[in-house]
Parts: sequence; structure tokens; C-alpha cells
Amino acid sequence: MHVNPVLIGVAGGSGSGKTTVSRAILDGVGRDRIAYLQHDAYYCDRSTLPVAERAQINYDHPDSLETELLIAHLKALRAGHAIEAPQYDFARHVRRVETKHIAACPVILIEGILIFVDRALRELFDIKIFVDTDADVRFIRRLQRDVAERGRTVESVIAQYQATVRPMHLEFVEPSKRYANLIIPEGGHNIIAIEMVVARIKAMLTNEL
Repeated sequence: MHVNPVLIGVAGGSGSGKTTVSRAILDGVGRDRIAYLQHDAYYCDRSTLPVAERAQINYDHPDSLETELLIAHLKALRAGHAIEAPQYDFARHVRRVETKHIAACPVILIEGILIFVDRALRELFDIKIFVDTDADVRFIRRLQRDVAERGRTVESVIAQYQATVRPMHLEFVEPSKRYANLIIPEGGHNIIAIEMVVARIKAMLTNEL
């Protein structure tokens, strides 16, 4: 077990390519060496609300997430303890009953649109990466994902984008870019940037062993 885990945050707007970058880091460093978490698994449980009310919640605002639990889980992993991470059902807007067991690893990788907004969370990271992608590309990706993977209609995706996604991006996500150590344009297509990140992580692990 690595005695001083490296914490890495990957932020960026919805559809920016955060998951693609995160997977590239997982593959480059080694999945067996990384505890991987996603901030949007920590959406507050709204199972007590009617389905229609759940759909109207602003899921792009920081208050929609149980960030305190994520911080507690990251501190536990950093201390060498395994966690039971929540799982979220995006089609029904509820937290699932089952959890995901995540063991402590030399690297802890967390991705999410709002992870640099909360100061207490932001200050945990050793490396802060912001994936910067044009708004039209992000919208198209989000539309395709939500329709194909989350059972949404085209109309509902567009309505949500206009009502909350775009305004919250401008208010919270985009300003948080200034906290990043590295800004990666073009997301997962920026092979050179990803190779540099992977090399940096490997060097940090080597120096701490």
C-alpha cells in the first residue's frame, strides 16, 4: 500500500470528456493502482419525493450533491481504509440500495463538474485537471448520452440544458477552472497532455515509494 496516496481531480463541464481523460489515466497508470470515484454518484437521495419533483431538481447546483460524504470517503481512502461508495440511478433520480466497494490504492482519482467549487474538497487534490471543451460539443455529447444511456427524451435534455446546465456551468463550473493546475483542451483527444499527466503521476509514485 502506498503510504501517501496521490489525489487527482478531473473537472470540466458536462460532456467535456472528463470520463475519457479519467479512463486514459486509469489505463496509463494501471487500474489496479487507482481508486476511482465519480462525484455524481454522490447526488443526494431524493427517493422520498415524487418522480415529477425529482425531475425538476437542479442537479447542476453544488447543493444537489452530498459533497461532505465524498470528502469523508476521500479522507478514509487516503488513510488506507476501504469505503462503500454510493451508486446513483440517473433514470429514476434516486440513489441505489447497493454500494460499490472501493479499496485504498496508491492513487485516488475523482471526476466531476463541480469538484473544484467546494474549497474543502478542492484542497485535498495534489493534481487538479480541467478538461476544456467547446460548449456546442459538450451539448451534443450530453444529448447523445442522456438519450441513449439515461432514458431521457430529446426535449427534456434540451429543457434541462437551458434551465440549469448552461446557467450553472457559467456560474460555477467555468469559474472553477482558475483553480486547475492543468487545463486540457479537446479532452481525451489530447494525447500529449494525457501522456504528460500519466508520466507525472508515475514520477510522484516513484518518488514516494
